[in-house]
Parts: sequence; structure tokens; C-alpha cells
Amino acid sequence: MDAFKILALILIIGGGLGLAYGGFSYTRETHSTDIGPVHLEMKEEQRVNIPLWAGLAAVIGGGLILVVPRKS
Repeated sequence: MDAFKILALILIIGGGLGLAYGGFSYTRETHSTDIGPVHLEMKEEQRVNIPLWAGLAAVIGGGLILVVPRKS
């Protein structure tokens, strides 16, 4: 399997996941402090939205890489 096929599969899978889930979230630690034996921390959940057009472009681009023949 050459690099173009691997890239195409990554684009198709990534675009499909972007279309299915619409984004992803992660937790970020914003503040932390220690007061004697007590440890306090604040965590904030962030959400990253993936636009519909980006997911579609990744799937279509990956499909085109697989289908369109390359010059040798």
C-alpha cells in the first residue's frame, strides 16, 4: 500500500468521523492550588466543532485520491 492510498484512507475515515460526531471535546486544567493538605483545581471542558463542509471535503478528497489515476 503506497502513501497516497494511506493518505486517502485517513482522509475518508477522519471526514466520516467528523460528519458523524460533528466535533470533539477535551478537558483543560485552568487553575490549580495547594493549601496545606488540600489540593484544589478547576477544569474546563472545551468543545471543538468540525464544520460540515470540512468533513465532506475530506471524504470527497480522499475518494478522489483513490479513484483518479496518477501519472507514472
